[in-house]
Amino acid sequence: MTEAARIDEIAPRVYRIASDVPGFSFNQYLIAAEKPLLWHTGPRALFAATRTAIARVLDPATLRWIGFSHLEADEMGALNPFLAVAPNAQPLCGAIGALVSITDLADKPPRALANGEVLDIGGARLRWIDTPHLPHGWDCGLIFDETAKTLFCGDLFTQGGSAHAPIVETDILGPSEAFRGPLDYFAHAPDTAAQLERLATLAPVTLACMHGSAWRGDGGALLRALAARVG
Repeated sequence: MTEAARIDEIAPRVYRIASDVPGFSFNQYLIAAEKPLLWHTGPRALFAATRTAIARVLDPATLRWIGFSHLEADEMGALNPFLAVAPNAQPLCGAIGALVSITDLADKPPRALANGEVLDIGGARLRWIDTPHLPHGWDCGLIFDETAKTLFCGDLFTQGGSAHAPIVETDILGPSEAFRGPLDYFAHAPDTAAQLERLATLAPVTLACMHGSAWRGDGGALLRALAARVG
């Protein structure tokens, strides 16, 4: 995997950390709040590159929260290495994830967030939203920064390819649907459209995508357009 990672501020005190592999990209997000949070860790192979990128903004040892959407290598593969370098850090996940996986897998007990619970990390208020099977994984959930109106949307709007711009205002639905087509990693649960509508009502202005560019614009409209494609 790549030996270097790019880091760019995409919203006030929110940094996208991008690592490229041939034909694909992995994004982690650093919220440089009073109690800093890393959202997604990336796979273990990206740990050194991600840690080096974080160090350009703050000391990785000061991380307080290591959060992720669901159990998957690119979401939390480097969780324990980050817990090892950040003595006050704690895993942050949903209640289902903590129950079925993270309490056993993590080297420190997780902080499990209930659906709708808000965590104030000092400069950002993060609301956990249970999204089971959206796009996949029983334990899946997302966080919404109520302060900056940023939705950390995980595998939604995944864009293939690499070397993406940090943040765009152009179409990402077309490219993400073209990537989803042959793979279709959505679970297509009965309430997929309803869940996307629930996210749309948050009216996010920034979508922090895990793969590809982050996006700025009318997030509610874009989420509803996605629902029309996959519902």
